[in-house]
Amino acid sequence: MRQLHYFPGNASLAPHIVLREIGAPFELVLVDRTRAAHKSPDYLRLNPNGLIPVFVDGDLVLYESAAICLHLADSAAQAGLTPAVGSAARAHCYKWLMWLTNTMQPALLAYFYPERWVEEGDVAAADVVKKHAEASIGAMLQQLDAELARHGGTWLLGGQYSVADPFCLMLCRWTRGFASRPARGWQHLGPYLQRMLERPAVRLAMVTEKLEAPWV
Repeated sequence: MRQLHYFPGNASLAPHIVLREIGAPFELVLVDRTRAAHKSPDYLRLNPNGLIPVFVDGDLVLYESAAICLHLADSAAQAGLTPAVGSAARAHCYKWLMWLTNTMQPALLAYFYPERWVEEGDVAAADVVKKHAEASIGAMLQQLDAELARHGGTWLLGGQYSVADPFCLMLCRWTRGFASRPARGWQHLGPYLQRMLERPAVRLAMVTEKLEAPWV
């Protein structure tokens, strides 16, 4: 059976939601970060980067959340989680998914782990990194809000729900504790996130991972 190695609320949430959306059987395997299980020799054999998640399907071992989401969508084309290959909509799906994982996610990591970008013990510098990261993420939330306003559709691509939506929800969820303006506080982004939470697959993933409310 296919396995998703996960930790609640981490970058494994998006592929978890996609697995629920396509409805295929799978097993969740907890990687307990609180005990550094993601740095254990067994886990590092699956992902030498020591990061969560990992997806295992027979001989296939796949890491990187965006790659897992795209693979799952391709393996279950009947679920309609990606637009037609070669279409403009497909290109925009790639664009938004790559933007989320390559632009927004690193900024969020800088916000949550600013000490990684400064000299050890430099608390003041870490505070500056965190402050600038939050400001950058604010501009990115504004970009997402503007895109939803521009096309007026239900989902990030407009009318079609896609793998970009669980990824967007996951990252927006990470802003829920922002002192400034979390994702839910934007005019178009807030209702979009509520629509996401109404999807049965999303709710099931949140409940299964025992994530505490508010979810966004």
